[in-house]
Amino acid sequence: MNKNLLYVFPFLVVLAGCAPRIGSNDYSYSGVRQASNAFPCTVVSVRQVNVSSDDNSAGTLLGGVAGGVAGSTIGHGRSANTLGAIGGAAAGMLAGNLIQDSMMKQGGYEYIVRTDNGQTYSVTQGTDTLLAAGQRCMFINGAESRVIPYY
Repeated sequence: MNKNLLYVFPFLVVLAGCAPRIGSNDYSYSGVRQASNAFPCTVVSVRQVNVSSDDNSAGTLLGGVAGGVAGSTIGHGRSANTLGAIGGAAAGMLAGNLIQDSMMKQGGYEYIVRTDNGQTYSVTQGTDTLLAAGQRCMFINGAESRVIPYY
């Protein structure tokens, strides 16, 4: 049974790389070389928030596969192996979903900003840059909006 844990470990390593980076300094490849509007603004308020996953399907799938493989070795005989695989897959799906959910949770900040032309926006982003209420900044409005310090 200990050998079966070796099958599960690679799946957990894959899941570890699933958490997206959500900071103001993080760009996806699709966001590079894309034009966005930039507006000078002032931070009106800041609050700490929790960011969680919208989709744990990868963890559920990988956990189900790993659990099914591990569970299929339980017992002796065809029906015992089949029942073990089904039970292992169900338990693995639940565990994979919970593991991915816990790995995807991140802290963030929600910024309420007011642009110089009077528009008010809310932007939630990671914790790599903390801005304070009253601070001058730039609101970058595009496919992935962000608030950055005004330099």
